[in-house]
Amino acid sequence: MISTIVHSMEPVFLVGGGKHRAAALKRGAAVTRRFVAADSGADWLVGAGVFPEHVIGDLDSVRPETLVALGEDRTTRVEEQDSTDFEKCLARIAAPLVLGAGFIGGRADHELAAYHGLARFAHRPTVLIGPDDAICLAPPRLEIDLSLGSRFSLFPLARLRARSRGLRWDVDEVRFAPGEQIGTSNLVTGPVRLEADSPRLLVIVPVAALEMLCTALLEAVPWPEPHSAAAG
Repeated sequence: MISTIVHSMEPVFLVGGGKHRAAALKRGAAVTRRFVAADSGADWLVGAGVFPEHVIGDLDSVRPETLVALGEDRTTRVEEQDSTDFEKCLARIAAPLVLGAGFIGGRADHELAAYHGLARFAHRPTVLIGPDDAICLAPPRLEIDLSLGSRFSLFPLARLRARSRGLRWDVDEVRFAPGEQIGTSNLVTGPVRLEADSPRLLVIVPVAALEMLCTALLEAVPWPEPHSAAAG
């Protein structure tokens, strides 16, 4: 059983080692001031003048001087290599919402691994912030009021069904499946209500809608924790 390290009653901002973190930090600061680093994300945070309350990962990339500056009480080394640093963090953060920066918008393999992490820890509501997009896993029911004409894309990570209102092309009759049917480039026509029957549906909206997406996720009921969640 994995022990939770970071306990928070408010959202937590998690910073990884990828790109596009500066703009994400400015946007995320409107949502939370609690910071955690995934491995070398600590180097960037400390360089930006922000000392994270914890750094988690296999710590193979973070500078030794950063670890010294943070101290042992704010450092957790997880040496197993069956999960990514992003997943190691999600497994050890208990918060109503995690905002992730430095995980998408760079290397394709890292970005795909981040989406895998969202699916693996579907019970941990998380928003990944990129240069153009805010991306999350759809909760069982999501209600969000975006600007008319806003882009609202859906991308399945497994075979599933969903229902929607407030989209130009509602998805009630769509049988989503990777390699068969996706739902990208849809448009908002009114208050959106989305219901998914499986925790495997990515929601992609413009990054300008980050705060609205965070509010909607905080109001939604999350997916239940699976019995295998401790295997992170």
